Amino acid sequence: MRVLLKEILDCTPDAAWHAIHSPAVFREVSSPFMAVESLEPDGFPTRWEPGEHPAVFSMLGLVPMGTQIIRLANSTHRPDGVRILRDTGRGVSGALSAVTLWDHRMAIAPDPAGTGKTLYRDQLIFRGRPATIALWPTFWAFWQWRMLRLKSLAPTWQHDVGIDDPNFVPLSQRESDDGN
Repeated sequence: MRVLLKEILDCTPDAAWHAIHSPAVFREVSSPFMAVESLEPDGFPTRWEPGEHPAVFSMLGLVPMGTQIIRLANSTHRPDGVRILRDTGRGVSGALSAVTLWDHRMAIAPDPAGTGKTLYRDQLIFRGRPATIALWPTFWAFWQWRMLRLKSLAPTWQHDVGIDDPNFVPLSQRESDDGN
């Protein structure tokens, strides 16, 4: 089954790209219906990098849903300039393990109208043993909620080079590290 959404977000594509790599944004757009806690040794990182990120999910923060591996990959070298964050994770335990196929793609591109805003496309393809049809309304409703939250948060996102880049070292600090 598939859920597909498309919206213009009121932020730059760079800010949207940065935001969809943020575990804090992920938790914010999932709240209050789904609470997510990291199972990584040091908790969620500030910014998700490609790879596997185990997490435990609970509905409304009360009903355990199980453990899921969030498996992220970036596609940033497309000729059309679209950047895609793809999650092909899997449920490991609990109700989440009933989902046998998970392919979630979030595509970021400049608004074709030239507004400086972001064209955001969100596609979820899933399968869940014999429960696929029963799961679709739940995923569809949750994805509508996520999109509403993304649209409301997007104007607050900004990508400030130097603040948002964990590898950034201010020029003044680089000079002092060199002994100058």
